[in-house]
Amino acid sequence: MTSPLNRTVTIEDVAHLAGVSRAAVSKVIRDAYGVSDEMRAKVEVAIAQLGYRPRVSARAMRGATYTLGIEIPTIRNPFFTQIIAGAASALVGSRYQLIIAAAGPDHDGGPQAIEALADRQVDGILAISPAVAPEWLEDLAQRTPLVMLGRHDNSRYYDTVVDDDLEGARLAVRHLNDLGHRDIVHLTIRPEAEINMTTAPHALRERGYELAMAELGLLNRARVVHVEPYGEDTRQKALALLSSAYRPTAIFAGHDDLALGVLQALSELGLSVADVSVVGYDDTDIAAHPLVSMTSVNQSGTLMGELVVRLLLERIAGRTEPAHEVIQPYLVARRTTACLRVDPK
Repeated sequence: MTSPLNRTVTIEDVAHLAGVSRAAVSKVIRDAYGVSDEMRAKVEVAIAQLGYRPRVSARAMRGATYTLGIEIPTIRNPFFTQIIAGAASALVGSRYQLIIAAAGPDHDGGPQAIEALADRQVDGILAISPAVAPEWLEDLAQRTPLVMLGRHDNSRYYDTVVDDDLEGARLAVRHLNDLGHRDIVHLTIRPEAEINMTTAPHALRERGYELAMAELGLLNRARVVHVEPYGEDTRQKALALLSSAYRPTAIFAGHDDLALGVLQALSELGLSVADVSVVGYDDTDIAAHPLVSMTSVNQSGTLMGELVVRLLLERIAGRTEPAHEVIQPYLVARRTTACLRVDPK
């Protein structure tokens, strides 16, 4: 089967392999009247072998499906719920419906989930997978309108909606510094989870953390702890960090779910935010809950979802020039950060 990263497979390639005309392939794709079972079988086998997907023009011949697909890395991160809510809100009163495909907690199913949406002939796709190669996305976007969320790619055929992750990390570090903290650790997901891409959101937040520490003259105190994107690893690494002889006075977590793992570890060790301040990222609903009241960087997930829908509808309407939108983050201070406690001597 031809890889999506190789030359784009054309309808002529399918016709040649099936031993039929281009018009015959088109009829099968469009499910047109008058196609024999034998011809359909030949064409479908050729399509499967070549990994061919009809281009937007061929899909349009069948008419719009009035569905938009959303690929998310996992259902565990509540920030994705905000994005979905924003997208759904933007579609109120329209004919469009959303189809959601979850890729998996380690992002390893990103391409498969995105392909599954394309195979269902959605009119446009919003993808939030950091582990898919840009070349693969460029190929897909030539056939299906595509918006990538969180990826700072200089793309040609797909749009991007991103948070200013560098500035968001700076906001977190400066906030902690203003409270008197100097030993600030950044706890974030391992780079391999984002296929070591320097344009991925957590890679940029890590870079923003390092830049902010350098700007404050604290680079010699900078420490980064890498964990798995989700699961028990965060709690275990946080327990080890907080139990060490070099316990930090503050931790900036790469997203709110990681920050919750840190708060759990603090509680298990009998510590509190008076001992170690914690900042998250995304400002999810649980961060704002009064029983959690977690300081977090807000990147307007609902607004992102609304913006993505607008861009997809523009693409569907015929826009071809790439759009790259940047959301400006802001920090919401709550009870998980406090002034550095100085023990009396």
